[in-house]
Amino acid sequence: MNPAYNAAWRSLCKVVNYSAIFDSEMRQPHSRCMENTRVALQETLRQVLDRHDRTNIWLKGLAGVGKTSIAFTVAEEMKLTQRLAASFFFSRQHAQHATMIIPTIAYQLALVFPSIKDAIMKAIAEDELLLSSGKSRCDQMQELIVKPLHPVQFQAARLVKLLTESFSGPDLPNIHLLFTSRPQLHIRAAMQTDIHEIPLITGDDATLRDVRVFLRVSLDNIRKTRPDHFGQPLMPWPSEHEFETLVSNAGGLFVYAALVISFISAAGHPPQQRLNHLLRESSVVNADIDQLYRHILASSENPIVHCQMLTCITHLDRPLSLANLQDLFFDDKESLAMMLEAFSPVILNLPRRNVEIYHTSLFDFMENPTRSKQYYVDRARAHEYLARCCLKSLMRKSPMIDDYAFGLWHYHLSLAYPSSELRNVLALFTEKELRRLVVFAERGGASSHLVGPLHSARQTCLSFKWIRSFSDIKVAWRIAKASRKVDEVHITSLRRYRVARPNARPMPTRASSQYRQGSSTALPNQLASAGQMQPSQTQPAPQPMAVNGASYHFDINMGCAGHWTLFIL
Repeated sequence: MNPAYNAAWRSLCKVVNYSAIFDSEMRQPHSRCMENTRVALQETLRQVLDRHDRTNIWLKGLAGVGKTSIAFTVAEEMKLTQRLAASFFFSRQHAQHATMIIPTIAYQLALVFPSIKDAIMKAIAEDELLLSSGKSRCDQMQELIVKPLHPVQFQAARLVKLLTESFSGPDLPNIHLLFTSRPQLHIRAAMQTDIHEIPLITGDDATLRDVRVFLRVSLDNIRKTRPDHFGQPLMPWPSEHEFETLVSNAGGLFVYAALVISFISAAGHPPQQRLNHLLRESSVVNADIDQLYRHILASSENPIVHCQMLTCITHLDRPLSLANLQDLFFDDKESLAMMLEAFSPVILNLPRRNVEIYHTSLFDFMENPTRSKQYYVDRARAHEYLARCCLKSLMRKSPMIDDYAFGLWHYHLSLAYPSSELRNVLALFTEKELRRLVVFAERGGASSHLVGPLHSARQTCLSFKWIRSFSDIKVAWRIAKASRKVDEVHITSLRRYRVARPNARPMPTRASSQYRQGSSTALPNQLASAGQMQPSQTQPAPQPMAVNGASYHFDINMGCAGHWTLFIL
């Protein structure tokens, strides 16, 4: 291959969001339909997708009805039949990944259609900014997907904002788009008038039958794997009345059924005892998922702490691994473990992976005070807890540049409710540990990592909402003093850099990247002119897939509030 094309391919691989590919190991556990469930719905989807026309599909339904499982199952089947061209799963906690949709699709298409790989590489080699996050999506679509597809007899369609219009050219082969989302008006407005709508409802006979099968198989698995609670030979469990009550309470919501199974099967608790807890509340805990969430919280040993942690995980600046969360929530590690176990069906927690809340129903529950009621924790209180955790972490161990607390204590401080507990921790931090951070910046060359945080913290601590006593003024003075010192160290290092390399580009500073909306302040002119932080990029890869002619399906799964999945089948 042309050396320039090799370099272009490496550039493309660096920006691909591999975790967004539907069967990526980074998306484990994969959510697929249980065997012998959703049979009629899957058959309906196959029939539409096998048509030789341009029928598009919108699979819509409320949170918890199984849209993601159905979309995964369809994509998996298309891959097995060698009809899967590309996929993209986009969750709202990683909004920055939206910029990588088109490069990720182009990467997979290059593997599926080897004949177009050179065309994609040529486009990247001729435009170094084609893969940048600031590039027009229309330009990326045109150069990375539409034009390269010409060799496989695709005719370029006029590029506009929506993918539907991009792939609606008159000479295109049979292409179907399959959307899955909640039934929201702004999504409906974006759909074509002839869209084939398939509503997922919770009360129809087929859905109730599928939920019944799921509960029966899952409960039987609990009985077989916990023989110490059911004797030998295994006694029948649960009773028919108990089972029918669970089926009725689930009301056709698969996420409800999955949470019930997780609650009953929790280690360290007798299954029958947990089942009795749910049945005792049967008049309250029914098809309303919010009621079930509240019941799970009420049954925990420390509901307030669990609510606090759930909310804090949703307000982290970025997802963290379990080890990093345990380090951050050092004083509440045991409560963290119990909370993650209780909500395991809707929280992703696997070895060597970040802990993430991946079901939107839990996001919505925690964010809405009318739904979470007495368990609601507002954002300011969540950031207050996170700020305290960050400051305690900095006082507990040596500073590390890539540590979450080191880089983001100021961010949570700027958005935190100024409680007396937080102000006391901050006073202790500025009195004993802040000087150590300044010395670290002087000796370790970490001044660029402290400029932004200290400017932000200074602005926060000088605000009217923060200063309530003389001790608060002392804290603000210490931070301002440390900020001036770090500014001086950083400016000196920039000058040395320019003297040593007069023709080099300005040395990048992390100062500007340390600011967040709502808490930032302008950098001093002499610092801002020193250079700008270069955007970072992410990476890892799916398997190549051959396509055996016939039609190709473009399948998009869009969840509420930015949570959506894109498949190209």
